[in-house]
This record gives sequence, structure tokens and C-alpha cells, in this order.
Amino acid sequence: MSDNVSPATSPSSLEEWLAHCERLHSAAIDMGLERVGAVWSRAGVTLGTPVGADEPVDGAPVVFTVAGTNGKGSTCAMLEGILLAGGFKVGVYGSPHLVKFEERCRINGELVTAAQLLPQFDAIERARGDTPLTYFEFTTLAIMRLLATSGLDAVILEVGLGGRLDAVNVVDADCAIITSIDLDHMDFLGPDRESIGREKAGIMRAGRAAVVSDPQAPQSVVDHATSLGADLWLFGRDHNYAGDRQQWSWGGRNKRFNGMAYPALRGANQLLNASGVLAALEAMRNRLPVSAQAVRTGLATVELPGRFQIIPGQPTLILDVAHNPHAAATLAVNLDQMGFYPRTHAVWGAMADKDAAGMIEKLRPLVDAWYCCDLPTARASSAAQLKSSLEEYMAAHPSATAPKASVSTHADPMAALKAALAAADPTDRIVVFGSFYTVGGVLHEGLPKLNAPHLQSSSD
Repeated sequence: MSDNVSPATSPSSLEEWLAHCERLHSAAIDMGLERVGAVWSRAGVTLGTPVGADEPVDGAPVVFTVAGTNGKGSTCAMLEGILLAGGFKVGVYGSPHLVKFEERCRINGELVTAAQLLPQFDAIERARGDTPLTYFEFTTLAIMRLLATSGLDAVILEVGLGGRLDAVNVVDADCAIITSIDLDHMDFLGPDRESIGREKAGIMRAGRAAVVSDPQAPQSVVDHATSLGADLWLFGRDHNYAGDRQQWSWGGRNKRFNGMAYPALRGANQLLNASGVLAALEAMRNRLPVSAQAVRTGLATVELPGRFQIIPGQPTLILDVAHNPHAAATLAVNLDQMGFYPRTHAVWGAMADKDAAGMIEKLRPLVDAWYCCDLPTARASSAAQLKSSLEEYMAAHPSATAPKASVSTHADPMAALKAALAAADPTDRIVVFGSFYTVGGVLHEGLPKLNAPHLQSSSD
């Protein structure tokens, strides 16, 4: 197939369209909005209300754009859950996916279907002309076109990389949300938190709400909001939370919620994410009023696979897409708070551009056996490279490691999981982490339920 498709050669399945998208651009990432904006302007739809409009466009959904290093997916899921519980029609776009592409978009809580997506891919292809788009850009525009034509009350867009130059930023957000900011994608976003924060602050819009849930926001974020004239909601100043072992409370500028149960998403950082969500909802209360009951129900029922997802079994299985040192540090805290397990086995696969040593540093004291695995993408480190990183770290930091930790290599995440299961006792735990590809690699045949081999009866 050539770069352009004719009606006679147009792809007829989602798989064919995705393969077409893979071939359109020589680079996987090409930062910039000029090409994406030109195609979006020709796509024949609008999403949200453009900056400068005196009033919201009649019938336009409220658009939330969510950026950050970690916590974006959890923030989007909690916001979606509360709005659905409040009776609103909600669409969510996020990336990447774990198992199948359709996971990238939910409408009213349900994954979209290939049949819903195909006309959108065709429309973007016609609007594209000769403009080269990356896989991410093309698929993002197709999903945003679906959201724009679905009669929704609210649309939640998750930034893929950075913010200022990310494809979703062709849409003007009514409310920008910035979660944690840490060192990741430094080749594209800059060498420090200030530079990275400046890129993420690019999703803010003049005169509109900008919620920051990072408790130590870079000064660049504050400065950009001030120069732009955005309505900045800072954690600790405009929204905050407090909690004990049983319940937690939240306070915003003019609203409070007391005696709430903890969010269904596990982890030490989820109250920070929830605080930002509630601040965003207070900021948009005139257009999306939600009740206290909707807040409680939404937070109590929210689900998001692969975010410190604990699957009971023998041994216990933990799935976490933590893929940088900041996320690995949070994972380490969460693992440490789980209680006693005799041994911890870690299935680990990671991208080559990630700080492997930084991830090792955070998790090494907790892990007794490492199962490094290859991943099905050229962007990934090989299992052998991860093993080498581990051995180098252990040699350089003998006192900071679990005693006599073993390291092995495996062809894929499922093979690594099977090896961990064969070595584990029923009271141990296995954590799968490092990438969406790693977690997705053990989910592609469904949710695994572990039973230690020596527990299986002869009748099984």
C-alpha cells in the first residue's frame, strides 16, 4: 500500500488501518502541532470551545486535558467514574493500551468498537492529504473525531508525551490537569523538572482552570499560568486532603467532602490524584455539577488495569505499568505497605530510553528474584541488557540489595511469569512491572489467576 489510500485500496479492518498508520512517518515521535493542527482543521469537526469565545459553544462538551509524568491514567479514570456516577455522558481517550487498541477510548464507560473507529480513520485519511502523521498523531485525531461526534457532556484527553506539542493539544481544554512532574522523556522535554514542567504547562489556556496535583509544582508551571492568565489551582493552596487509616477528607476553594472512603485504586499516590480530580470538578461545577454521592460512588467503583492491580492467588500477583524511577519509587512504597511476603519475584521488561538503574535503585531492596524479559518492540531493552544493568548495580551497591537475589532472562513476559510461578512458594508474591508492554504481555490471554504448581491437585 502506498502512503495514500484510494477507495479501492482503503483498509477494511482496524488492524489494516493501524498497519497503514505505522507506515506514514519515518519517526515514531515527531513533536509539533503544525501538521496535526492542519489535518484537524480539515477534519470537519470541532471539539470543545475555542479560546476567545465569549460563551461555551452550544452543545459542546467540557474538555479536560490531563498531562503529567505519572498518575494521568488514574486521574482520567477517577474523573470519568465520578462524572458517570453523576449521570453525565463521558468519553475518555488515553494511551498506550495494554492488550488491544480499543482500550484507548471509552464512551460512557464502555470500550469503543472497531466498527465505531473505522469511519473516523477514513475521515482522517481524507483530511490528511499528503501530510505525514505518526501512528500516535493519526490515531489520536481519529479517536478525537469520534469523541467530537458522540454527543457527550464531557471529554477527557490524556496527553501522550509532554503537553505543549502533544497531538491532543490542538484542542483547547476547558480545564487542564497536571499530575506529578518528574524526570522522564528528557530527550524530548528537557533535562530537569523546570523544563519538563514548562512543556506540560503548555496545555493551559488563558482564563481557564488549570489544576496542579503535584505537591511541589515546578516554578515554571506557576510562572506560565501567571503569564497566560490561567486560573491556577495549586495543591496545598487551592485544594488539599487529609486522612487516617479509615477515611479521608478533601477541601477546595469553596467546597469540602468529609468522611470519604478511600478510592478503589490502590496506592500511596492516589489521594493526590483524587485531590486534583475534585479540584477540577469544583472548577467546572457550573457546567458539570456533581453531587457528593456521585463523588463517593465514582471513587469507590473506579477501575484501571495495571495500576498497582492486585490479583489474589497463590502466590499473589501485582501488575503495575511503572516505567520510570518516580513510578518505581511509588510502587516500592506500595509493595512495602502490603504486609509480609517471604519472597518477592519481579518480572521486568522496559523501554531502552528509560532509566533502568533508577528503577533498580527503587525496587532492588524488595526483590529476591528478577525475571528480565524481552518485549515485542524495537524500542525495548533486551532481557540481556536489563540483566546486565542489574548485575552492574548489584556489584556497585552490594549493601543496598536483597541478599542473594537471582537474575534470569526470558523470551517474553508470559515466559518470565511462568518461570517466576515455578519458583515461587504459595505465600510469595510476583510483581510484573516496567512497561505497558510488560503488563500487557501477561494479560493478552485474560487475567491470570495464579496457583503454585505444587498446590494443584491431581484432578486439575
